[in-house]
Amino acid sequence: MTNLTLRKKARARRRNPSVWSSYAPPFAEMAERFFGRLLGRSLSWAWLFCVPVAITIVVGWGLAANAQEEALSPDSVQAVLDNIWILVAAILVIFMNAGFGMLETGFCRQKNAVNILAKNLIVFGLATLSFWVLGFSAMFGSGSYLFGLGGYFLGGDAATYGLDGGTLTIPVFFLFQAAFAGTAATIVSGAVAERIKFSSFIIFSVLLTAIAYPISGHWVWSGAAWLTDRGFSDFAGSTVVHSVGGWAALMGAVFLGPRIGKYQDGRVNAIPGHNMSIATLGCLILWIGWFGFNPGSELAASTAVPFIAVTTNLAAAAGGVAATFTAWALSGKPDLSMIINGILAGLVGITAGCAGVNYWGAVIIGLVAGIIVVFSVGFFDSIKIDDPVGAISVHLICGIWGTLAVGLFNVESGLFFGFGIGQLLSQILGIVVIGLFTVVASSIFWLILKSTVGLRVAAEEELKGLDIGEHGMEAYSGFLKDTSDMSGVI
Repeated sequence: MTNLTLRKKARARRRNPSVWSSYAPPFAEMAERFFGRLLGRSLSWAWLFCVPVAITIVVGWGLAANAQEEALSPDSVQAVLDNIWILVAAILVIFMNAGFGMLETGFCRQKNAVNILAKNLIVFGLATLSFWVLGFSAMFGSGSYLFGLGGYFLGGDAATYGLDGGTLTIPVFFLFQAAFAGTAATIVSGAVAERIKFSSFIIFSVLLTAIAYPISGHWVWSGAAWLTDRGFSDFAGSTVVHSVGGWAALMGAVFLGPRIGKYQDGRVNAIPGHNMSIATLGCLILWIGWFGFNPGSELAASTAVPFIAVTTNLAAAAGGVAATFTAWALSGKPDLSMIINGILAGLVGITAGCAGVNYWGAVIIGLVAGIIVVFSVGFFDSIKIDDPVGAISVHLICGIWGTLAVGLFNVESGLFFGFGIGQLLSQILGIVVIGLFTVVASSIFWLILKSTVGLRVAAEEELKGLDIGEHGMEAYSGFLKDTSDMSGVI
């Protein structure tokens, strides 16, 4: 058969599809005659394929409609929305690790960049595993008032973790809480930067997220939360997360001592960071991530979520503005590092009360936090506690302020709204109890590490940089050159 003949037949099929039946296989002709007689008219073989497709669509549509009527009740829709929202919030909080990594790296010297990045990357992996093995059970497991028991390795049911009667599934709740545990650990990284052994930091991070952080969290957020029973309120963790990380960071900085050359001849020698661009990027990432941190702590997709997002944003903005003008008044220049820490101070400050204060309260909390953080950084330098990134000032000091602010600005229990000092006293109780416990626990951890594997790198390694000494690599190999010997060339 020639190509011309084939083309003619193809044109004929396009003009008159029924012509195709003369070339169809025998079974197609038989089917066409059968269905043609059955339907009382001629039927093209090609149309036969539409029959099973149509039947499938009709039957499937009916089954889907029936399933929707049975499964998608208002309660089930709410449960799906709650779990999807908390999953998204968990991802935002996990992404904050990138913010911490960028911020701390930019605030430190380039010879330690790899070390900072490595710590911030590995800390979430460590936190996830230690929280999976022990921490999640110690924090939310059914047990005593001191700590939870049972359900290790996520082996418990909803009742084990206090989730019975709610809408969240165990995997979603665990992921969200593991992200919080990672945040508490990474706060420590910045305060001990540029002189701690990588191995010691790893071990401490595991101990913090498996033991110290979950126990203090058990007192506030579990079903046996004895501090909450006594009126203490910390909605998203100004104390439970940020102050706990801040106390642990403070003790680490004390046991490590300052960096070489930081304090000499009674003076504070500034050691500037090497890349303010990525530090600023880190701040913006953290700002965005906080919209998972605070609104996600609602643990539901409710109308309160956008309200919490707005109070969070207002406090961050107010903190940044307040720190800018405070530093400007003190030094005569608007300091970018203080703008960054002011924004973070506002975010930490509003975390405890973001769901219970009004918009004006959020702004005032942020403004005060932005002012406090500037003076706090100077205070710790004056007592020779070296914190390269200001983590202690941002997370510990502003975490304490934010927790106290609940007792002042909460519209349903605060002193400024006519409800007396009861809430404020409960806040002080929680701050003191959790602070004392964290100081004692973290001090024990640091002392054990100091007497065994050691805490601090050798002086020669510190001067050379932890990137080479600890990791055997450079962050900017081939890009940054030492130009100290080029003065005579120019």
